[in-house]
Amino acid sequence: MKKIFLVALLFINIHSLLLAQTAIKAGLLYTVSRPVIKDGIVLIKNGKIEAAGSKDEITIPAGYKVVEANVVTPGLIDARSVVGLSGYLNVPADQDQLEKSSPLQPDLRAIDAYNTEERLVRYVRDNGVTVLHTGHGTGALISGQTMVVKTKPGTVEQVTLLPVSMLAMTIGPSVHGNFSSPGTKAKQMAMLREEFIKAQVYVNKQNDKDSTKRPARDLKLEILGRVLKGEIKAMITANASNDIMNAIRLSKEFNFKLVLDGAAEAYLLIDEIKNAHAEIILHATMARNGGDMVNSTRESAALLTKAGLTVSIETGYEAYVPKTRVLIFEAAMAVREGLPYEEGLKAITINPAKLLGLDKRVGSIEKGKDADLVLFDGDPYEYLTNVCKVMIDGEWVSDNCK
Repeated sequence: MKKIFLVALLFINIHSLLLAQTAIKAGLLYTVSRPVIKDGIVLIKNGKIEAAGSKDEITIPAGYKVVEANVVTPGLIDARSVVGLSGYLNVPADQDQLEKSSPLQPDLRAIDAYNTEERLVRYVRDNGVTVLHTGHGTGALISGQTMVVKTKPGTVEQVTLLPVSMLAMTIGPSVHGNFSSPGTKAKQMAMLREEFIKAQVYVNKQNDKDSTKRPARDLKLEILGRVLKGEIKAMITANASNDIMNAIRLSKEFNFKLVLDGAAEAYLLIDEIKNAHAEIILHATMARNGGDMVNSTRESAALLTKAGLTVSIETGYEAYVPKTRVLIFEAAMAVREGLPYEEGLKAITINPAKLLGLDKRVGSIEKGKDADLVLFDGDPYEYLTNVCKVMIDGEWVSDNCK
């Protein structure tokens, strides 16, 4: 009986190993780490990319299951989203992206609100998004913390890559549209400066050699302290040029790492953004021109990239059903308006991977990286093209072209 059990166990292990071995043949393979490869091959083993290259470089080993596709790209990465906190039904019960009881809530954790079973998670996965930078939305001075997840099924713990990624903040009219105070931009900045000054004092006291002089734990000041110490980035939504400059001044005063989110008028402040070493998550290309985004242009990604800035494109937040955009189409529109073809793919793959500090794991098709892949039946930017299959960590999680 013992021998039978061991044989059965060995068979199960071998079977699992064989299932983990896949070869994908691509008419066009966009690794984004090297020029496009015609007739490319990707080998996947145990959830990782074993090899990637042309058919002349790679031989498919025996026993690998072969899957063919017209075009293969890395899994797409949404640089800024509220999916998983904002839900498909658009009712109060599934809208956890913005707490309006206070304009200053840095202690709110995205991981406590993220719903892996939310229908929108499946929706973006079916459209090729394998990694989400998601969390608390715009509209509060400090709305809360963000996180990074894989869009595969599982518990929050199983899908989370970074439980805390950035601290989400907003400067602009949406704040005083949600709260009675602050009512002006000057008040917004005064309130933010006051909180950071409190955090500076808190951090200094926490570092006191005399433990009896250390203050009690304060969750709000603790996370602001992590921003001040450079452990996490401050992601500030700012669209108008004066709001962008306010964000830059704040980052210089308190010496924190700045990520400009939205950045509709960034093309007017290229030198200032470069000098501040700020990173950019650009608003969805097709976002409406209105409010503080009245001067946004679909050429922004092209203009900023040409100037030497690294751009990541987001889907952001939509206040109407279906509550999220199709990321690949937003990149396609940026390409339509002058962004080079492969730069468009980088803006939704390797660029956000670097922004999030995850480029050693995701964002390109290279040996040793997570096997997150998207298989298309045509040009990814073509509106009628289908996302046929999506793989995350070597497992098929979506099949739309059965």
